[in-house]
Amino acid sequence: MNSRFAHNLVHTRAGLAALVLRVPVGLILAAHGSQKLFGWFGGYGLEGTGQWLASIGLAPGHLMALLAGSAEFFGGLALVLGLLARPAALVVAFTMLVAIVSVHIGNGLFIANNGFEYALSLFVVMLALAIQGAGRFSLDGLLASRLADGGVGRHAATGQ
Repeated sequence: MNSRFAHNLVHTRAGLAALVLRVPVGLILAAHGSQKLFGWFGGYGLEGTGQWLASIGLAPGHLMALLAGSAEFFGGLALVLGLLARPAALVVAFTMLVAIVSVHIGNGLFIANNGFEYALSLFVVMLALAIQGAGRFSLDGLLASRLADGGVGRHAATGQ
């Protein structure tokens, strides 16, 4: 991988605010994804979620459930760790945009009416994290500092 690309991918100037955003939101996303993928926490698993998605026109339902559940579950875990947070945030942001447009927009803003306020909130948080990165208290921050010091796997004194 091009080291300049890798550095740009993980580089962040963000501080504590990124940690405050990404850890709780990442846990919430991972929990929602686990409902879709595994049926945990009262979810319907891939089968039930896939049937529902197909019933609202997102076909093939099973694939759509797998994609949405994986984006939320694995994206959430990546955000908690702060590992490849920018791409994870972009994937989740796209997933939330699809949810807004295909499920919630016709119900208005408020969640009490199955509206889009929750998905919009997650979308905006994901955009903020995609812009600012995971912050210095993250695995991305650690990787960025190692890349800036001569690259991962290189000895600082010899450059090898």
